Formats: sequence, structure tokens, C-alpha cells
Amino acid sequence: MYDNNAVTSPYNHPTPPSLDDAQLTRMRRRGICVVIPTYNNQGTIANIIERTKRQCLDVIVVNDGSTDDTSTILSQIKGITVVTLKRNSGKGSALRAGFRHALKAGFAYAITLDADSQHFPEDIPLMLRANIQHPGALLIGERQGLDTMERSSGSKFANAFSNFWFCVQTGIRLRDTQTGFRLYPLHKLHGLCLLTSRYEAELELLVFSAWHGVSLRSVPVRVDYPPKEERVSHFRPVYDFTRITLLNTVLCFLALLYGLPLRLLRIVMTAVRTVYSLLFFFFWTLLFLLPCSALVVKFTRNKEQCTRRLHRLLHFIGQLVMRWHGIPGVKIHTDNSVGETYERPAVVICNHQSTFDLMAMLSQSPRLSLLTNDWVWNSPYFGFAVRHAEYYNVTQGIDKIMPDLRSLVERGYSIAIYPEGTRSPDCTLQRFRKGAFAIARELHLDIVPLLEYAPGRCLPKGGKYLRRGIFHVEVGRRIPYEEYSQQGEDKDIASWFRHLYAERYAALSDRIDQSL
Repeated sequence: MYDNNAVTSPYNHPTPPSLDDAQLTRMRRRGICVVIPTYNNQGTIANIIERTKRQCLDVIVVNDGSTDDTSTILSQIKGITVVTLKRNSGKGSALRAGFRHALKAGFAYAITLDADSQHFPEDIPLMLRANIQHPGALLIGERQGLDTMERSSGSKFANAFSNFWFCVQTGIRLRDTQTGFRLYPLHKLHGLCLLTSRYEAELELLVFSAWHGVSLRSVPVRVDYPPKEERVSHFRPVYDFTRITLLNTVLCFLALLYGLPLRLLRIVMTAVRTVYSLLFFFFWTLLFLLPCSALVVKFTRNKEQCTRRLHRLLHFIGQLVMRWHGIPGVKIHTDNSVGETYERPAVVICNHQSTFDLMAMLSQSPRLSLLTNDWVWNSPYFGFAVRHAEYYNVTQGIDKIMPDLRSLVERGYSIAIYPEGTRSPDCTLQRFRKGAFAIARELHLDIVPLLEYAPGRCLPKGGKYLRRGIFHVEVGRRIPYEEYSQQGEDKDIASWFRHLYAERYAALSDRIDQSL
């Protein structure tokens, strides 16, 4: 068993701000909608919807056969989509109807919250931030302060009961498996056709998602329990506890026959992918690159010819990894729609997330010379080739290696460098240092931005196992010296480029994360 990692709440103020227009637009770009199931909530539904509309542009309300004035109230609210079930079928059926409508409308994610005013729609921004940080994950709104609120003994027991059996069935500990405030990755929902009809369906969705390897993340959210006389509850203690007990009995049985084998299979496949990738790397570096590099250095008398041959060898290794299945389980895509050929020297910059970044850079062109750090320079696998290919160790200092860089540029090579200096531990963009831009200004070179998305999720900094995922590489527009030099000093240019990267990275995130 292992503890689930909770997403830290990013605010301390009791009321987080509403989303601004840019954030509202970003929710739509990421394919996020809100689904609100309701049954006889005439006293609260209008308020919940209006507050939700201020947080999300796309709201789907599922009227689960309400017999009060809910239908009339919904008909008077503009800017929402209403899905009506003719008779009350239960929360599970309402969620299923809402999810299917959302999928048909092209949404990738659905945030769910209850219509009884227990949840705060103002906490939706927390779900958006967590979704950006953990795309493809099922986010669970962990209600804070439940232990201090006045609740029935049945409610307290039901939550503890559900948490316990969920841990038994999946090996995952969650503190709040009964919360209705969640973000579901719609394309990853397993068991949607098998949902039980009532509110225990939410537990079933969690269990099936966990069995299929969907990441589960807790997001701290607020909760409000109105006074007993104002609460609207459709929970029937004897009948519903019986249904939950039967469901958990079935799920425990399935956990042995279905859930556990799936989990073991994922562990085995992760190990296989990792071992395959390591063997691939060791073979082509130790048994191919290292001896071939030694032969080139020994038998090539002309230094320039030796440099070119070593560059072609390193370029070949990069293409092997990026194009010929050197990273199993990872979908690799390179976008060079701008048609960059690297025929004219430039400074090529790239964000830094994973050890795979080096392979992506090497695969671009044999006419790139990388500025490396100590571990690459001294690597027992490709350090020999790197040192003799006229790659340079940036820790020596820019001033010391500048004459060598100028010589490379005069001979038609581009200089490649990672302006962040070190790999990002969580795939976020770090501060861009000014060294790369000082080199570009000194040599009057254009700058070619190379943007990588998500390799750090496949093999994060300090990670030991290769995960399935996406590795997207995008070659940006070549930016002339005359354009970026107008931004000011080197630090101003670094800040300007980081802003450009942040905008494009967010756009890639919104587009790619919908497919996760």
C-alpha cells in the first residue's frame, strides 16, 4: 500500500478569486466542463449554477427526474446545457448521462460537484491548476475540516467505511472517497457502462480507475454543511448501506481476479520497458558509439573531418532513440513545420526536463555543437565522443570557451544550450540564465527556440523507471539578432524568451493534455 500524493492548496485566503477571462478561456482550451447532477434541489440549484458559471464557461446540469420546481428553475437559467432524465434513476445514472453528453460535445475533462451547496464552486480554480500540473489524473476534492463539522454518525461511518474498503481493493489510501467534487479525465473512465445507479457509483469509478492505472490526486477543497433543518439528503441508511456492502463484496472479489493482475502486469511492463531502454542505450553507446568514436579519432588525421564524423555519429544515436523506438511506451512527435534546416549558424536553446532532452537535441542536426555540463562531459558512455566532437563544458566559463565557439560558428556550426542550466524536477519552466543570450549577442547569431513537452513525465529528474507518456518536440521560428537584441540587456532578453516559452508551453499543454 502507498499513500496518495495530495496537491497542496495554492491559496491561504478563505475565498479564492474567480477565474479571469484568460483562465476561463484556458479551461475551454483544455476541454474542461462542469457536470452538476441534481434531484429536488430547488432551494440551492440556482445559486450553485450562477456561481459555477463565473468559474467555467461550459456547465452541464443533469436533472435526475426532479419532482419539485427544479425543472422550472433550470429552464430560466441561460448559458447552461440541461440533460433531463424522465424519472429519478440515481446519482450514478445522472453522472453517466452527463459524462456521455460531455464526451459527445468533445470535452476531455469533467468537474463534478453536488447541487446541495456543500461544495464551493469558487474552488474550481484549484482543479484547473491541479489539472495543469497533473494532466490525465483523476482529481479528488478532499474536503477539509470534516472532523470538526456537525455530521450524522451515519455520514461519518460511511466515509470511513468507504475509505477502508477502497484501500483494501486498490492499495491506495485516500482520505475522502465519498466527495462529489472531482475532476474526471473522460477518456480514461473505466467501468462507465457498469456503473451502479446510485451514489455508490462514485466509489466504483474510483476503484476501476485505480485498477487501470489512472493517477489519483487529492486536492484540498472547502466544504459547508448547512444546518440539519436545511439539508437535502437522499441517503437511505439501511437500503443504501446494504447496496454499498454488496458492491464492496463484489469489488473485493474482482480485486483478486481483475484488479491485482492488472496492477502486477503494469509493474512487469514498466520493468520491461525500463530494462529494454537501458539495454538499448548501453548497446548503442558502449558497443557502437564508444568504439566507433575511438576508431574515428585514431584514424582520422584531419581535425575538421574528425569533428564532422563524430557529429554524424552522435546525430545518428539521437535519431535512433527519437525515431526507432529507443524509448518504448513513449509516443514521440517532432514538429518542424517552420522548416528549420540549421544551414545557417544560430544559438539553439531548449527547455530542460529529462535525460531524453539530449537525444532530442542530437537528433536535430549533425551541425549542432552542445554546451554540456560536467556529467555529460565526463560520461563513460558518450563523454569521449563529446569531448572530441568539439562540444564544450559550460562550467569552464563563457569567456574561456568563446574563442572556440567563434571558431565553430565560422565553420558553419550552431551552438546548442539549455538556458535553464539544470533539469526541471516537475516539468515547469525555470528561470532562464543569461549565458546563452550573451553568446548569441557576442557572436551576432539568430536564436532558434526548441520546445520540449512532457519528457520529464516519462523519465523525471531522479526517476528510476520509464513511464508511458508523450514526448513532443517543437522547433520554433528562428528569431533574428535584430529582433531579440531590441529587448535590452542579456537578462532582459532571457526574460523575454522565457515569456515566449511560457506562452507556447501553455498552448501545447492545453492541446496535448486533452489526449492523455
